[in-house]
Amino acid sequence: MNGSALSRWTMAYFAAALAFLIAAQALMIAGFGFPTVGVEAPETLVIVHMITIGWLSLLMCGALLQFVPVLVAQPLRDESLALPALTCLLMGLFCLLTGFLQLSGAIDVNVPVLALAGLFLPAGFSLIVWVLGRTLWSVRPSSLQLPARFVAGGLASIAVTAALGASFAFVLSGQAPGWADFDLRTLALPIHVTVGLGGWLGLTSIGVSYRLLPMFMLSPDSERTSGHLVLWTGGAALGLIVLEGPFEAVSGTTALPTVLAGFLGLIATILYGVDLVFFYRNRKRRKIELNSSSAIGAFSALYLSILLFAALVATGTFAEHLSGIVYLVVFGWLTGLGLSQLYKIVPFLTWLECYGPVMGRKPTPRVQDLVVETRAKYWFSLYYVGVLAGTGALLADATVLFRIATTVTLTATSAIVVELVLARCLVNVSAALRMPAGTSRPRLFLPS
Repeated sequence: MNGSALSRWTMAYFAAALAFLIAAQALMIAGFGFPTVGVEAPETLVIVHMITIGWLSLLMCGALLQFVPVLVAQPLRDESLALPALTCLLMGLFCLLTGFLQLSGAIDVNVPVLALAGLFLPAGFSLIVWVLGRTLWSVRPSSLQLPARFVAGGLASIAVTAALGASFAFVLSGQAPGWADFDLRTLALPIHVTVGLGGWLGLTSIGVSYRLLPMFMLSPDSERTSGHLVLWTGGAALGLIVLEGPFEAVSGTTALPTVLAGFLGLIATILYGVDLVFFYRNRKRRKIELNSSSAIGAFSALYLSILLFAALVATGTFAEHLSGIVYLVVFGWLTGLGLSQLYKIVPFLTWLECYGPVMGRKPTPRVQDLVVETRAKYWFSLYYVGVLAGTGALLADATVLFRIATTVTLTATSAIVVELVLARCLVNVSAALRMPAGTSRPRLFLPS
């Protein structure tokens, strides 16, 4: 990322995302949402959207605001829209969570908050798509690198996901009586969930990993045929899921697109694993840093979820234990990958912000000097232990054990956040190198 301009609001996105992650875990420990109540209960929807929008989507938006300009070697277009986008997303999420609490009977408000969420959230995501899409479009689409193509697929997916989510919000709020006869839960909810998790969060995470892993481990970064196959087979799988409804209307069955989508998704996952092994085995940096080693836990969770999926399908218990797979994917793969990469990205951006102006003219610390990996590796290990225990508890339908396991993941998450704050405050840097002349201490999460 050397030579690229720093995105002013990336740290604010990260701070908001981490706050939602910690808050959601705290609510789960308190017995709020699934498995204490049903998976479709409003309380569960509060937790689900705190994680998918509050944590994962804000994290992804903040990272892409910094990452996309690096991919296309062009400045971020319309960067001034980053703050309005964050404001819309936070206001929309606040309205959405308030609306779910209203449906649960926990609060009573006389404002159509769900309908407002159906306006603010699509507006926020539209601004993000506009900023990142324009930046990607600043180079010829045919010249986009493979990671950028994954990101483009992710942006298209969030547009679909946000549009469907807005329709749900308007129907639930009673502000769209004309749609009351449509069975949105059957027709559109599977698309909303699949495209949101698999397209927006999944494709974008894969694209980011295709760039960050080679960069941080000094692995060969030339595009491989397998990477392109991951993109096309994964995209085709998502497309088949979207087309299941029309196919069923014509043929009366969804068996063919479902099986074909599962087959293509499996191929994409296997090929992605082949590329991950290639990056790790062909790295020039023999001793990898903690962000890369802890990411192995996230990738392991992804492939463990595939094995778990196959086992549950074979035993005919998939529907009964779906929550265990979703938890392993969301907290093991996506959250584990997000936390592991934040452990590198935050110190890296902090180093550029603080020491970039005097680079080459004053003695400066290394990026690694901003963190203490020997201490943080225990927190990452504890986090993955908690995720595995939580997955096992959900499979065993052991609610108390799940809350205990979530306490473990919250403890580890909080410790990792503290490590990020210490890095941001330059606490781990020796006093002699901390603030050479010409530098200024970065703010915690607001731009200077």
